[in-house]
Amino acid sequence: MSRVEDWLAAHQAQAVEMLKAFCRIPSVSTDPAFAGHIAEAASFAADQLTQAGFPKVEIIPTGGHPVVLAEWCATPGAPTVLVYGHYDVQPPDPLEKWLSPPFQPEIRDDRLYARGVSDDKGPLLIPILVARAYHQTAGRLPVNLKIIIEGEEESGSPHLDATVARLKDRLACDVVISADGAMWRADLPSMTVASRGMTALEVTVEGAAKDLHSGRHGGSGPNPIRALVAMLASLHDDAGNVTVKGFADAATPADPAIAAAIRSVGFDAGAYFDSIGAARPDPLPGGEDLLTRQWLVPTLEFNGISGGYQGAGTKTVIPATASAKITCRLVAGQQPAAVAEAITRHLEGALPGGYRLSVRRHGPGSTAFALNPDLPALKIAEDILGDLLGAKPLRVAMGATIPIGDVFSRHLGVNIVFFSFSTSDEDYHAPNEFFRLSSFRTGLVAWARLLDRLGRG
Repeated sequence: MSRVEDWLAAHQAQAVEMLKAFCRIPSVSTDPAFAGHIAEAASFAADQLTQAGFPKVEIIPTGGHPVVLAEWCATPGAPTVLVYGHYDVQPPDPLEKWLSPPFQPEIRDDRLYARGVSDDKGPLLIPILVARAYHQTAGRLPVNLKIIIEGEEESGSPHLDATVARLKDRLACDVVISADGAMWRADLPSMTVASRGMTALEVTVEGAAKDLHSGRHGGSGPNPIRALVAMLASLHDDAGNVTVKGFADAATPADPAIAAAIRSVGFDAGAYFDSIGAARPDPLPGGEDLLTRQWLVPTLEFNGISGGYQGAGTKTVIPATASAKITCRLVAGQQPAAVAEAITRHLEGALPGGYRLSVRRHGPGSTAFALNPDLPALKIAEDILGDLLGAKPLRVAMGATIPIGDVFSRHLGVNIVFFSFSTSDEDYHAPNEFFRLSSFRTGLVAWARLLDRLGRG
């Protein structure tokens, strides 16, 4: 172990340069204009795995963006560990909010700023570098190791389920360790033991067959923007609660241990609003209530709205169409298709006369995930974090969605442990995403020790 850790320490500068190179690739999975860069990122990941010593590395078509699969199974009697990560990233918009270009990585105050550096290129590169350290110092791994890297996580993983089902024999393992995910706070080590599911919709309202002159037709022609915003407003009450009939009927109670964790952390609601640059509500909600909403309550959020003229100045038109993008974060018991159907029924009922409605789902969605609290690998990971960070990790839920928990459980029959060194304040999905290089360095040591401990049982 000391030789592995010494090698990692001696090669930290090269590791950061490797991460910068990875982040220069604009591997945005949601926009077809970036398709060439998706292929570039997959090839980059495959090259790094080959250099790390994996004897078998393959880029596998999925019907969408490819997965990269690496296998190094040469340790008889040792457990088989499957590591998951993703090479795709979110769109960088709005570009004008970035202090440095999103695909030109820049270090400021021991933080590396770039789109995708925290979610998930930095955390993903850590286990690859650790495998390389074992290869260089020992010529072998303490476990049988497989790594699967997908290219569609940021667009809902539409092909992951079928891909894992098709490759389940090659992916067979004793446990899955995810390099994707995040710790809850930078100053508090944590292990994610639950995450919400998701369903995504695009709602379009149509009025006339073409844009209309707002002077000639104003007051008489149908205005889809007016109809759409009224329909969207009907999805929540004044307190922000979802009003859709049947939306949360299937939700099941949360694990009491997570509720206990919420009570124990003393979450500061005022500091939360300050940290995101929002005005403090009056009255200010309690910290427990706010954290419960973030972790355990299903949501319906508007992610974008469009219709009519979007350029500078004025264009006097009544648009023919207006649309909105919606995502819902789901809790245990909710099914993505059923939630989407409930929202569609509500919108159909709220549609004014003289308009047409279409609702399109983006991918199949994913169900919520919860980890077996007695999993031995979870205890090992917690012990390692406790030793390195000086405090026992808190078991927390994740308000975000990582579909892999459900997918690997169903097809491989194994649990997944989230072992990421991102933290939730690193502005992934927003301008100025960054990754703490201190976390990068800690993560290298932690992953080296994790593979060693898993290999020893």
